[in-house]
Amino acid sequence: MSDLYSIPFLTSDGEQTSLEEHRGKVLLIVNTASKCGFTPQYQGLEDLYREYREKGLVVLAFPCNQFGQQEPGSDSEIQEFCSINYGVSFPVYAKVNVNGGDAHPLFSSLKKSAPGILGTEGVKWNFTKFLVSRDGKVVGRYAPKDKPESLAADIEKLL
Repeated sequence: MSDLYSIPFLTSDGEQTSLEEHRGKVLLIVNTASKCGFTPQYQGLEDLYREYREKGLVVLAFPCNQFGQQEPGSDSEIQEFCSINYGVSFPVYAKVNVNGGDAHPLFSSLKKSAPGILGTEGVKWNFTKFLVSRDGKVVGRYAPKDKPESLAADIEKLL
């Protein structure tokens, strides 16, 4: 498995970055969409971030348009949507693909480290969540239906 911290990706402004700036923190990495039945989870993610960021949690959103075309907007439109509708203050990066031949390497690594039900690696839908410990190990994968607040106990164990 490659080092998660070294995998490059783009900010919503098109700048290349990586998880390196978050090394040593607990990460909750989520593929998101603005027009999904699970979109209100942005509020739960923001609540978790506000509750635990001082203790070392970072929530990282990666918009994805692979499921029902539920993230059609541009990166700047997505930023505006998240800010206006949910007051999102955690990082929301550029859109990525999470499945298929052009899946982003970050999600390929996350899926390999934390397979889903029956060992399947594919992300099933928007708002699949991956929990990463302070030492960069993927320690949990949560289904889209798992509300962010239900992850609090697992997050607290890592903090």
